[in-house]
Parts: sequence; C-alpha cells; structure tokens
Amino acid sequence: MILAAGRGERMRPLTDTCPKPLLEAGGKPLIVWHLERLAAAGIREVVINHAHLGRLIEQRLGNGREWGLTLAYSAEPPGALETAGGIARALPLLGDAPFLVVNGDVYCDWDLARTPALAARLAAASSTGTTLAGEHAPAPRDRSGALGELAHLVLVPNPPHHPEGDFVLDTASQKVRASPRVPGEQALTYAGIGLYHPALFAGLDGQTPAKLAPLLRAAMAEGRISGEQHAGRWEDVGTPERLAALDAELRAGRSA
Repeated sequence: MILAAGRGERMRPLTDTCPKPLLEAGGKPLIVWHLERLAAAGIREVVINHAHLGRLIEQRLGNGREWGLTLAYSAEPPGALETAGGIARALPLLGDAPFLVVNGDVYCDWDLARTPALAARLAAASSTGTTLAGEHAPAPRDRSGALGELAHLVLVPNPPHHPEGDFVLDTASQKVRASPRVPGEQALTYAGIGLYHPALFAGLDGQTPAKLAPLLRAAMAEGRISGEQHAGRWEDVGTPERLAALDAELRAGRSA
C-alpha cells in the first residue's frame, strides 16, 4: 500500500493544484519511483489511498499496466483519515495477510524484494484474543502461543529537520520501543516504510480518522514491533526545498 492521501500543506502552493505524490523529481512523479521499484522487486498488487485531488492520481496512474502492476484505489473523504484510519479503510483491498506500507512522499533505496520474507514472519498462526484496538478478534501468535509481531518498521538516522527521532531500536532483540530511553541512547526516525499485520488495525472502522503512532506505541509496550536500521539512501520529500534538492540530485545522476 502506498499512502497518498495527505494534503501536503508544507508543499503549498505546489499542492494546491497537484497532489503531492504526482510532484516530480528527476523527471517523474514521486509515486512512480515507488511503482517502478515495487515492480522490479516482484510485487504486483498495489493499493493507493487518496483524498486531496485523488481523481488526478487515478487519471495519471490508471490500472497500473504501464508498470506491470495491478492498482486498486481506496478513496477517502475530504480531510482524509490519518494513516491508521486510511489503512483500516483499505483492509478489504489488502486482504488478511501482512502487507507492506510505504509513504508516498519518501525516496528510499530499501530493498523491497525482502518484503515476502518479512511478511511471512509476521504471518503467525492466529488464535482468538484481544487486539490492541480493543476488539475481540484473532490476534497473531507464534508457534509457542505467545503474541506475535504486529509490525516490522524500517528506521533511518535522524535527518536535520527531525533530530530527536521517533523510536529506539534494541540492536540485540531487534525490537522497537518508544520509551524509556536510556541516557545517551539515540532514537531513530521512522522511514515511512513498514510491514503490518492486519490485526493491528482490527478495532478501527475505516470511517474515522485514526493516527498510527498510538497503535504502534501500544504494540511496542507489549514487545510486538520489530525493526531494522536502513543505512542507505532515504529522503523525506516534505517541502519544496527538499523536492528541488532531490530533483537536482536525480537529474545530475541521470546525466552523469
């Protein structure tokens, strides 16, 4: 799933007439970089949510055949549903198995071909339990019967505009936690890339806005979120200045 429903306030006035995923860098829309890399990694089915100027996204990308993909769209009401609410709304399109989620406004070279193996790890056997969202529904468990992982997050070193980071990665256990932070311990930034088990969103109705961070923090408190640090290329393309810098970099690379 590619998250593409945001208004892109920090990108205004560029996003007044163009949805942020269609803004171009290196001669192609940001979202097309994702579609090309997903196709190259062997992923064939992609869900894209949208709200602001969503019709333009559907018009530009169509059914995905241009990239050898099958695209499905999850339209959201004006104002969108926040990250977790948008994912919950798209669950009927995503199915019952763990799935990859990528923010539409990041540029990253994380190896998408690792998705099937990581998704298989999250696909633990289900047993009736209480989900984090508070509903009585199957909760993923591992073979020992312990509550299984609900997500695997890709984390990156903190960029200058976000020096405090988001979460702490325990390098020994590969578990991610929100707190407490040991003095001197460095948090990392969520890259906007992760694999998720549908059970994380089971208590959401897909109609009400809901943020992702509270669900993650609750799962982290139970030791149910794993992660890894990506040391490669990553950029949060959140402002016109960062978009221009990425565009110049990509164009220079193509002409080198």
